[in-house]
Amino acid sequence: MGGSWRLSEELSAQDPARLDGETLADFAYRAIRSDIISGVRPPGERLQIEKLKKIYEIGPTPIREALQKLSVEQLVFGEGNRGFTVAPLDPAEFHDLNIARTEVEMAALRRAIELGDGAWEARVVAAAYTMKKADADLPEEGSVSDGWERANAAFHRAMVDACGSHWLLRTRSMLQDLCERYRRASLRDKRRERDLGAEHAAIAEAVLARDADAACELTRRHFQITAAHLDVATSAPLRGAGRR
Repeated sequence: MGGSWRLSEELSAQDPARLDGETLADFAYRAIRSDIISGVRPPGERLQIEKLKKIYEIGPTPIREALQKLSVEQLVFGEGNRGFTVAPLDPAEFHDLNIARTEVEMAALRRAIELGDGAWEARVVAAAYTMKKADADLPEEGSVSDGWERANAAFHRAMVDACGSHWLLRTRSMLQDLCERYRRASLRDKRRERDLGAEHAAIAEAVLARDADAACELTRRHFQITAAHLDVATSAPLRGAGRR
């Protein structure tokens, strides 16, 4: 199924493999959700069943089930008999998301620093190395690459993955994904005004030193700077990243 997908304006940017035991509805949910978060399905796009059938090569029933599930996460809005639409980007919502994300991250980070073993430290070192290379390759302007986004997500996940709480990790993962949607759709890119490599390196150093207070403060500041650099403080609605 996935092997015949093509990247175009109307199709998914992903070429995912269906997981063992995964239902078609779950597969559709995962693929559409990924495309919404990455901006391939931009805010305000009408999600017509017939169109989605062709894009994802899945029947209408699994797609409807996927859209219902996505509406629970408020990534899509149902419009009665008119179908579904990708949720708009709301500046107030982003600020609220960032508050929740930061608080959950701090709780998970403190627990990981307390409970993490040598294997966890090795994962932190590996993630920091990959992040350093990705940061070095990041241009000062322009779109952030999918590779950098993956490295960034893996870096922050590695810092907390020894926290010992499935629910903390599950909640932070959801908030990370929702924040990524806003980060990718920012109107203004101010990466030249910060040193992301230095920020990430400082966080990893504090984590490996088991300095929970420093690690939490550095991470909190890192998230706050990212939020401040998004064009969410104005009253103008945010644009979507657009179709690729």
